[in-house]
Amino acid sequence: MDSFIIFSQIVLINLLLSGDNAIVISMVSNRLPAAQRNKAIWLGTMVAVVLRCVLVFLALPLLKIPFLQAAGGLILLFIAMKLLVDLQKGDHHEQEGQQLTMLGAIWTIITADFVMSLDNVLAIAAVAKGDLVLIMLGIAISIPMIIWGSKLLELLLKRFSFLGYVGAGCLAFAAGEMIIKDQGLYTLLLYKMESMISIIPFMCIPLVIIVAVMGQQVKQQ
Repeated sequence: MDSFIIFSQIVLINLLLSGDNAIVISMVSNRLPAAQRNKAIWLGTMVAVVLRCVLVFLALPLLKIPFLQAAGGLILLFIAMKLLVDLQKGDHHEQEGQQLTMLGAIWTIITADFVMSLDNVLAIAAVAKGDLVLIMLGIAISIPMIIWGSKLLELLLKRFSFLGYVGAGCLAFAAGEMIIKDQGLYTLLLYKMESMISIIPFMCIPLVIIVAVMGQQVKQQ
């Protein structure tokens, strides 16, 4: 019964935390030619799963390295901005065939998945209390969640392009949370703004959207 409760908690965690991975994969695949989109979704999902398996053994030591999580958050912020710029580019120049290459898509997915999988694996490992079987089962469950979620989001993005801004905002919020959780950055700087630290993830949302929109306008000039 205890194992079933833990397993249920892992399923819930995966449902909540696999969303960021699905957002990245769907936004990236949406920039590919139609014939390559399913391949990108499957490859992106497999990359996410393999990274999580590896990070089961590396997550805790990695997150103890000062500023590493903050650096990951900044990388995720950059990815969110780039995906949003690419989405706007697609809206204005789709007829010109300016699409992402498969290699570029996979590299973006690998980078984002590595950054985002750290927290996911830590959450699952904490709930599973070190039970490797339950941890691996939890990771296996994330496969259909990411695939189905990516496909659904890809379809929605085709019909409602404004959802790209929502997706980028979700990634920006996740990036902000990674930044404020970094112990090295907290000790160096964030402890001075303890009362305001919780608003940083929310501030990252308009930051990403404003920078992405300004960046696209500069490119068009």
